[in-house]
Amino acid sequence: MRRMAGLSCLLMNSERLLSAIDHCSYWSGKVFAWLIVALTMVVSVEVFKRYILNVPTAWIFDFNNMLYGTLFMMCGAYALALGAHVRADFVYLYLRPRLQATLDLTLYLLFFLPGILALIYAGYGYAADSWRIGEHSTVTAEGPPVYHFKTVIPIAGALVMIQGVGEILRCILCLRSGAWPARLEDVEETDVVEEQLARSQFVDDESRRAAVEAAHHRARRDESERRDR
Repeated sequence: MRRMAGLSCLLMNSERLLSAIDHCSYWSGKVFAWLIVALTMVVSVEVFKRYILNVPTAWIFDFNNMLYGTLFMMCGAYALALGAHVRADFVYLYLRPRLQATLDLTLYLLFFLPGILALIYAGYGYAADSWRIGEHSTVTAEGPPVYHFKTVIPIAGALVMIQGVGEILRCILCLRSGAWPARLEDVEETDVVEEQLARSQFVDDESRRAAVEAAHHRARRDESERRDR
């Protein structure tokens, strides 16, 4: 009885830890996703200055790259938490959950952990050297400083590593229970399609209905695949 109680307590603690890691990755992605708004505003202002006022900004190309690079890197853990990374699952999809977990766990230990550790180690070296010399971009004549941007590399790597530990924990829980622990959910395609088409004046009712039905069909298929896992 004590052994069963201890095992149950361990599983509960593991699920709480997994939930905490998932939420950390989820909200970090949500926060940095707002950079797309900043990027849109910066590009819009620069287009106006360049083509209307004829006063382009020399360093704007570097700044755009920094914004987009930060957005891309810092949302990696969010995508991993939601299982949104691209994968070739035409065979994996039909495996049983325990076999899927075994395959995932093997790949995480063999490739993910060494690769992300290398990213963190190399990124830390790049960032430290950049801060030490006060590095500026050489792409444009008035290149802005890039040491703060290079600091994003090890930070993003650390976030992905933390989520990777959560994914390993998710595999272990699946091996014990035979079912995948639930993932956090975000806005589905059906919500976006219905909201956009509901206000559109340029789509007839038949096309709107067909698009919504197709989106619901994809959502049901994806939900069925998640349950099978």
